[in-house]
Amino acid sequence: MLTVRFEDMDLQPGMRVLDLGCGRGRHLHALYWNEVPLEVVGVDLSHGEVKAALDGFFDLPPPEPHSDRRWAGTYAGDAARLPFADASFDRIICSEVLEHVPDPDAALAEIARLLKPGGLFAASVPRYWPEKICWKLSTEYHNTPGGHVRIFKSDALKNSVERQGLARFARHWAHGLHSPYWWLQCALWDKRETSARVRLYRKFLEWDLMQKPLFTRILEWFAAPVMGKSVVMYFRKSIS
Repeated sequence: MLTVRFEDMDLQPGMRVLDLGCGRGRHLHALYWNEVPLEVVGVDLSHGEVKAALDGFFDLPPPEPHSDRRWAGTYAGDAARLPFADASFDRIICSEVLEHVPDPDAALAEIARLLKPGGLFAASVPRYWPEKICWKLSTEYHNTPGGHVRIFKSDALKNSVERQGLARFARHWAHGLHSPYWWLQCALWDKRETSARVRLYRKFLEWDLMQKPLFTRILEWFAAPVMGKSVVMYFRKSIS
């Protein structure tokens, strides 16, 4: 389930791409198997998540052989202190991460440092009002270890990124069909693992993800701008 639209990232062969806060590797793996050959790097604070992301490369067959470079690597590290040189990435993705970070401005400063002049950065965070409902329905939702420590307003995040010398050029919302699922989980937090309603909605989302029927694609097209679980913004670093 991808949140960032790669078509908005203008990926070119041989580019070096960082997936910051890669988790188990959903964007990282998709970047590696993208039709455009890339050098991709995944970083996450959790060593367990990094290991799972690395293991995921062996769950699918390797790409077709070709002369272009295609490479992937994973590291465990802190988003506020990354072991890479200045201007070392053409593109950076940070999806559903900043809401977990104690000091998002420090992470954004690192992103700006690592991004090449003219490079692109994609950030996604939970959308304010669907996330606010989750917090209202369940205290445990955001108080679990590694959980969300803040709710972003879209304009506030935009301003924080732009203070680092990047300019937003696109925005969209994603996962409109997922907001009711999270509201249902939060409303039934103590029973969410056993609830028939939660399991049924999860099966619906899994079916949608695997089958991609036209019916749900149309539903998502209408639902995402209205109640998308995530807001996704794209920024370009100044050349000067």
